[in-house]
Amino acid sequence: MPGKARVLIVDDSALIRQLLTDILSRSPRLEVVGAAADPYAAWEKVQRLHPDVLTLDVEMPRMDGLTFLEKLMRLRPMPVLMVSSLTERGAETTLRALELGAVDFVTKPKIDVRDGTIELADELVAKVEAAALARVRAPRPAPAPVSARPPAGPLRFDATHKVIALGASTGGTEALRDVLTALPADAPGIVVVQHMPEHFTRAFADRLDTLCQVRVKEASDGDRVLPGHVLVAPGNHHMEVRVSGAYYTVRLHQGPPVNRHRPSVDVLFDSCAQVLGRNAIGAILTGMGGDGARGLLRMREAGARTIAQDEASCVVYGMPREAALLGAAMEVLPLDRVAAALLRAAGQRAA
Repeated sequence: MPGKARVLIVDDSALIRQLLTDILSRSPRLEVVGAAADPYAAWEKVQRLHPDVLTLDVEMPRMDGLTFLEKLMRLRPMPVLMVSSLTERGAETTLRALELGAVDFVTKPKIDVRDGTIELADELVAKVEAAALARVRAPRPAPAPVSARPPAGPLRFDATHKVIALGASTGGTEALRDVLTALPADAPGIVVVQHMPEHFTRAFADRLDTLCQVRVKEASDGDRVLPGHVLVAPGNHHMEVRVSGAYYTVRLHQGPPVNRHRPSVDVLFDSCAQVLGRNAIGAILTGMGGDGARGLLRMREAGARTIAQDEASCVVYGMPREAALLGAAMEVLPLDRVAAALLRAAGQRAA
């Protein structure tokens, strides 16, 4: 985008509007062109100021954030970064906002709003800059919830047993939904890192579980990696694959952030390279930054099949781009071909 990205801030709190304005104005790539206290004022300023990106509070007076977002994406699609409360209710609402077309979200601190928001400054600036460059996609209706699934029993691994490892960030909630809903109930065991805070990963996994043939849950320490099951790394915890007797399991820990993330895709992929070798299949999906690129390379060097999402289908072409530049990806594919490629690498056919 030539020049500075024009930002409109929408929040009912005067304090938050001022804090966000001060923080975002420090970036040489951003220009805050206005602020609005409610969706009606925001719509007037969208039409008058023509912003490139909008920050939107989830809970708003006169019209809630989700209703406004739905109208905005229908009438004037543009990149939107949600500002959400770090609660279970906030997580559910934010996930719905991502389904409606929001690019990403940041979480408001629950206490000490001023200092807490200032501590989020780097993350906020990075996400607004990334959102300004994101590809905005029309929201699509969610798949219907699955009605019944055949039972998937625990299987011991052998030399041909495969495990799929997926990593994603910005835009990843919807990308992962597309991939996982396309997999059959007997797909190989799957481990996932999606950059998300606590509370959000559990809500995300629970939502996916209603939509997928495979069973999806937020991982607990020691969980087995089983066919037909997906384990999502919990927010604020790294996840690694380990061998325990005749099974693969996951280990959760709170080691230092890697690439500024916990969970980190690199941590998961590195463990897959070490433990699974050629029994692993890795895919890196849409997201800003480079987390997971080096881990995917190490997986490829260890004999794993590796895939990166292509630029045209990414919301933000960051992580897959870094993987492609490193030569980590054996295939670079549009999102709608990733699920079939994963199954092909595992020796299975799509349903």
